[in-house]
Amino acid sequence: MKTRYSHLSLPERRKIERWRNVGMSATEIAERLGRHRSTIFREPRRNRFHDAEITEFNGYFALVASDIAGRRRSRRRKLVLHPDLRMRVETCLRAGWSPEQIAGRMQLENAPVRVCQETIYRHVYSPDGKQAELWRHLATRRRKRRGYRRRKRLPPRIAPELSILFRPDVVAHRRQ
Repeated sequence: MKTRYSHLSLPERRKIERWRNVGMSATEIAERLGRHRSTIFREPRRNRFHDAEITEFNGYFALVASDIAGRRRSRRRKLVLHPDLRMRVETCLRAGWSPEQIAGRMQLENAPVRVCQETIYRHVYSPDGKQAELWRHLATRRRKRRGYRRRKRLPPRIAPELSILFRPDVVAHRRQ
């Protein structure tokens, strides 16, 4: 049975740092932690501290690695990192644009920094978006977002009574 994926914790990162300094191989570290060896190979490369001025301090440090990984995983980061982009998105929402229209317009204009519609929806339903009541400017005007794959199924477009099997005989024998 497959194990569920979980991020490395700070104690695990400290063990990796300590064991790497001792000279233990990545395969042995992976066996001791109960992780896949590719995780151990990838971790120091992705979360390495690099300083251009003082090269003696370059390397893998658990606290720094944890901070780098946390910043990379942060949600809504595009609209948090770019306040001008956030203001543009919120202005368009208040003007009556849908998130799909905003994202499509940014792509059409080749904007240097773009967002997709899902990022806009996440911002609308985030604590900041709820405080600004951005959900009022959406077409559905829902205060809470529906769960993933919980949207209602649409009824069939053609009623069962109008099936092709019940057509009149005159129509059934037409040549054209």
